Amino acid sequence: MFCNQCEQTAQGIGCQKSPGVCGKDADVQSLQETLLYGLKGMAAYAHHARRLGKTDEAVSAFIEEALFATVTNVNFDLGAMLELVLECGKVNLRVMQLLNDGHVERFGQPEPTPVFEGWRPGPGILVTGHDMVDLEDLLQQTEGKGINVYTHGEMLPAHSYPGLRRYAHLAGHYGDAWQKQKKEWAEFPGPVLATTNCVLIPPESYRDRLFTTRVTAVPGATRIQGNDFGPVIAKALACPPLPAREGRTSTIGFHYQTILGLADKVIAAVKAGQIRHFFLIGGCDGAESGRNYFSEFAQQAPKDTVILTLGCGKYRIRNHDYGDIGGIPRLLDMGQCNDAYGAIQLAVALSQAFNCTVNELPLSLVISWFEQKAVAVFLTLLSLGVKGIRLGPNPPAFISPGVLAVLQEKYQLQLTGADPASDLKVILSA
Repeated sequence: MFCNQCEQTAQGIGCQKSPGVCGKDADVQSLQETLLYGLKGMAAYAHHARRLGKTDEAVSAFIEEALFATVTNVNFDLGAMLELVLECGKVNLRVMQLLNDGHVERFGQPEPTPVFEGWRPGPGILVTGHDMVDLEDLLQQTEGKGINVYTHGEMLPAHSYPGLRRYAHLAGHYGDAWQKQKKEWAEFPGPVLATTNCVLIPPESYRDRLFTTRVTAVPGATRIQGNDFGPVIAKALACPPLPAREGRTSTIGFHYQTILGLADKVIAAVKAGQIRHFFLIGGCDGAESGRNYFSEFAQQAPKDTVILTLGCGKYRIRNHDYGDIGGIPRLLDMGQCNDAYGAIQLAVALSQAFNCTVNELPLSLVISWFEQKAVAVFLTLLSLGVKGIRLGPNPPAFISPGVLAVLQEKYQLQLTGADPASDLKVILSA
């Protein structure tokens, strides 16, 4: 039996004595797949940043080098491949900084903002995805036409930017995470504009009302060429006006700079024993079973703890009243996965304030993962040396047992358990 990478009779640590599938083969393939998924996620962030005029030649150079490393017969060395995986996380931090800076420079510093969640009478357009430039173009083209624009899912953070909120017809938000769109978009009477990924193949009920931009495309929908949203506007005026749909008001926009503005208050509350622990609960969401873990974890977190959240995973926990601690909301919505840079900067700032490392903070990361951008952010956290992350609801299928063992040993990576209460007890007793 001969191994195509060991180049010897299949044997040794991790070897399954089967040609091509020994432990070494499986771990190299796992790291290559992890690198590819991380690169895909990073490319999505870099694309959004480029749309905002932010680029870095060093990022492009790394993407080329890392992709080359996955070509046939280039790199079979586990140590070298792991270095590339961690470097991907390091470079992704730079990409997320570019994206954060691009948003702030173009649309202003995000601010805590109350958002109406429902519909108002009259024509309306629902916008989903992550591309704020598309939203801004649509708001400019619909201004004065009597059409209200509503955000959906990933687009919720738009309301926290002064440059977008100044449009009076940015009227509110409707909908939860991406996996609910088939039900929610069928209920929404007007056209839907999908600007990026996380769009599902549409059923007939709203196929003729779904529009997409650039590389985002699904069968049966109308793909917009350039950024002329005339067809979307025409469809909004042709559809029956939206009836009033009562909803609630929620507060979003706790950008890391906003939270840092509360630093003295937060630090005082920690030192006074009013805040015992911080949890970052968020990431991607999905439809499979097991994701209620995150809802239960957040709701069972003691009242002297603060919850930071971002990404679509926040829709698992945001529909609950957590109250506040001395005027500090216990649930702080920091945005979407595109805003993960802020969570990292906040952790670094808190560690400096308390004169300790990030890993010594009373902070635990409980992360739900689903797609490539979540992989990129996860690799960024590892590249920064963050330890003790709890990841779930299931281990990534592309992580081999050998690679998982390395991550568990080096970074104390843990998988979420079956019982949130048990995990909470372990975390808070450490």
